[in-house]
Amino acid sequence: MRRPATPGTVPGRPPAASGLPPWAALTLVTLAGVASAAQGAINAELGERAGNATLGAVVNNLGGALLVGLGVLALPSARTGLAALRRAGLPWWAYLGGLGGAGIVLAGAYIVPVLGVAIFTIAQVAGGSLGGLAVDRAGLAPVGRLALTRPRVAGALLGVAAVTLAQLGQPVGDLALGLVLLAVAGGLAVALQSALNARVSAASSAAAGMVVNFATATPVVLLVAVLAGALTGPGPTWPDDWYLYTGGLLGVVIVAALLAGVPAVGVLRTGLALVAGQLGGALLLDALLPGGPGLRLPVLAGALLTLAAALVAGRGRGRRGLGKAVPPAERVAAPERPASGGRLVG
Repeated sequence: MRRPATPGTVPGRPPAASGLPPWAALTLVTLAGVASAAQGAINAELGERAGNATLGAVVNNLGGALLVGLGVLALPSARTGLAALRRAGLPWWAYLGGLGGAGIVLAGAYIVPVLGVAIFTIAQVAGGSLGGLAVDRAGLAPVGRLALTRPRVAGALLGVAAVTLAQLGQPVGDLALGLVLLAVAGGLAVALQSALNARVSAASSAAAGMVVNFATATPVVLLVAVLAGALTGPGPTWPDDWYLYTGGLLGVVIVAALLAGVPAVGVLRTGLALVAGQLGGALLLDALLPGGPGLRLPVLAGALLTLAAALVAGRGRGRRGLGKAVPPAERVAAPERPASGGRLVG
């Protein structure tokens, strides 16, 4: 006997999800956060040694776009996903997720020298937590609408407090209110990026989500680099160290992990797990790199508390408590599945 479809879902299909249990999704995203910490350090050093802060972002996005493009050429499944995306009928704004990633990378290059790492990081995480709550509540991600419960609000606040703790002792620059608000807006944009990329992926495939992300972000980064004079005038001094050019590879890994995490646990918890991994990665870099400050207990405590915040935000009931948000093109009848059938993987 065929079961009635849940409102807003495709008949005969389960709700869009990554197929990962929450614990696996949080673990994967936390590891991606470690990669994100390494990526940030690599891009910053490359930009500094090349002579312009935006050049690290340029190499990062061009490298990621090249890898994704090669993947599309090599994998028939990737091309199939792009073909499915053309038929998905998503609204135009669903393809703009990559702008969030480009925005925060470029903003960081210019805001950090003024505000300092501590204030920028706290403001970004505050914006990301607020954005995660709002995006999950609106149901923009394929996990559906998530109710604004006390545990989720408590997890968001705990995450901001944990990052504040981790930044104790870091230098603080000039507290320019406009730049602080810009950093908060950057965090909001990153939350929106995670939701929209996951929405594209759910409508087609993870490969299509990555293609859209880099195709949107890379032209913006190149335009800003041109306006900043990074690609004109005296040629940059490119260093010989190969590892400084791996930011794009790390970026692909991070985007793939986010595409898997958001459908499983939502934008807020994905963002908190990513921050926990970033703090853990920063701790490793501080302890292992020559001349680093070594083990810093506030960073360790902040990483553990941020991970705890991601767990706290998942307590209680409220998953899909407000219904399922699915693009209109997905609301079509699908063939009936056998009773013993497994899940469809996008």
